[in-house]
This record gives sequence, structure tokens and C-alpha cells, in this order.
Amino acid sequence: MMRRLFTSALLCAALLLGWSDAAFSQRASRTGGSNLAPHQSGQTDVYILSFGLWGPQSVFESEARGAARILEQQLGSKNRTIVLSNTKRRSGATPATMVAAAQAAGHALDPEEDVLVLVLTSHGSPDGIGLVSRRDEGIVTPDNVRELLNEGRARNRVLIVSACYSGVFAKALADERTLVITAAAADRPSFGCQDGATWTYFGDAFFNKALRTEPRLNLAFERARQLVTAREKREGFDPSNPQIAGGNAVLERLRARCASLQRAC
Repeated sequence: MMRRLFTSALLCAALLLGWSDAAFSQRASRTGGSNLAPHQSGQTDVYILSFGLWGPQSVFESEARGAARILEQQLGSKNRTIVLSNTKRRSGATPATMVAAAQAAGHALDPEEDVLVLVLTSHGSPDGIGLVSRRDEGIVTPDNVRELLNEGRARNRVLIVSACYSGVFAKALADERTLVITAAAADRPSFGCQDGATWTYFGDAFFNKALRTEPRLNLAFERARQLVTAREKREGFDPSNPQIAGGNAVLERLRARCASLQRAC
């Protein structure tokens, strides 16, 4: 119960904050993206952006780093990954740096051939996902995330959101070429966001357990949903109902990518 109350208090604080869509899309700054490997002609490359947004709790930095590491290994994306995180002492994932990272990926990839994977982990609300750094605070809305994805230029995209109420992103953004995976339904909280933890419940189930042995994102999601539901039931929480939507064309392209890596995908 205390965990629920603490999360609710954080969400209420976040709802007081926000950016305009124009302000978010116009901010940019330098990032480490110039080191991204360029597209390799004749194949599908996967570029990964992983952002831990809520600085006051270290679990989100840990999850962003862990998710990027596992995705990079499973999707063969070495040197095509950018990880940005906020911490108690550092502002790493700000609107400016996130836009810059998306632009860097957009310059490196082939928009028609490649896949862009965007991972966001933080607290969430029915309006979007919270961002708290030492200099920025607000809600990153589905429209903001659409802008980020557009800056990345890839026609085929994957969005993975680990946050309460993250199903709002599936409703707003999923389509044939945009696969959206979320930790919860649009009207449900998710769990496991204690400071000092390595993963949230969904992050542990999806990235740390399911994806390590199953590189197909849709099948890894189904396994993760089972694991999360069983854990929530065991610990007395109402189900978060993780969501998956859209992305049929993206999944086909990722299967082709796995084939090029000689993996059974």
C-alpha cells in the first residue's frame, strides 16, 4: 500500500508540469550520436535510443542501461545505441538531448531499410511519461514522442514504454509500421519503481527474462505479460495489463534482420 501511495504522490506532482509540443520539438543540443555506426547497404540495421527519465530514482537509469544492453545484443546493434538518463546529480535525458539523439540516429540510419527502437522508462500518468532532471521537469506526451520518432526518420519504429498508464502511447502511436509495447494499460499503474532497484516489474520480465532467450519482440512480450501478471497476483497488486499494438511491418523487418544474423527468429 505504501508503494502505491508513494507512486501516486509522484504522479500528482508530475501532472502539475508540462511542455508545449512546439517547445519540445524545437529543443536540441549536442549528444554522443556522432559515434553511431552508419547504415550498412543491403541490410536492415537496428538503432536503439534508451532514455531513463526520472532522475530522483536510480531504477530508471538502471533499466534504461540494461534494456539497451540486452536489445543491442539480441538485435545485433553494436555501435548503434544511445543511452541517456537523469540521476540525482546529472541531467542526461532532457528534451534537448533526446531530440539531438533522435536526430543523430536519423542521420546515421537509412529511413527505408532500418528500424529505430525507442525505450522510455519513468513514472507515468494518464497524460504521458514524467521527466525530472536537475534542470527540466514535465510530462512527455504521446505527441512529444511522435516528434521524437519523426526526428529519427525511420519508417519502421518500435516504442517500448515502461511506466504507469503507458498504454496511452499504444492508443496514440501504434500503426502498421510502429510497434508499441507498454508496461500497463492506459488506465492501470505498473509496479516495481523503488529507488535502488535494478528493474521495474515489467522491465525485469520483458528485458531481463523474456528477451534474453527470445529475440522476437512480440513473443518476448507475451512471455513477459505472463510473468508480470503472475508476480502481481502473488504480491497482491491489481493487474497492470501490459499492452502490445501495431507493428506488423516492423516485425517482418526484424525477422529479416534476425535471418541475416543467422538466428531462428
